[in-house]
Amino acid sequence: MGGNSLENRSLLGELTCFDNGCYFDLGHPLLNRIAESFLKAAGIGAVQAVSREAYFTALESASGDTGAFPPEVSRKKRHHRFPDLKGESNKKSVEALLKSTGKESLQWGLAAGMYSGLTYGLKEARGVHDWKNSALAGAITGAALALTLEDHSHEQLVQCAITGAAISAAANLLTGVF
Repeated sequence: MGGNSLENRSLLGELTCFDNGCYFDLGHPLLNRIAESFLKAAGIGAVQAVSREAYFTALESASGDTGAFPPEVSRKKRHHRFPDLKGESNKKSVEALLKSTGKESLQWGLAAGMYSGLTYGLKEARGVHDWKNSALAGAITGAALALTLEDHSHEQLVQCAITGAAISAAANLLTGVF
């Protein structure tokens, strides 16, 4: 972004901005950070969802039944599987794959955008970026993610908030150690 106003930037300036890791210039650093985090995490979520489904499909194909799943997978409800993937036609299977992948990408993107926006806002409000900002942003993001579960409870909400706070605070404290 480097001092160029939005109106005066050339195509070459836009392209060099992409080389520096800047995907958007929405006029405010907070908006830029949220949008970039959303896109990066949404892409990761899509890859994760498709690769997970490919893994389960390969296991089912190799064995011919669903009993071939490892015990840690078969004990849990696999409600994240694409329910209509083995639809009546290839068109329905692709539609189910796209719908489920899009939903998971959206969840990942919203979580990343929310966390990134909260850490930025807390840094601006408090004037410092420390583990406290990370822990609070992680707790709020974890609680918000718990609300996206189909059967969320008070205990799950608290557990996700604590987990989010712990992971993000630990990541902040360990930054620069390794």
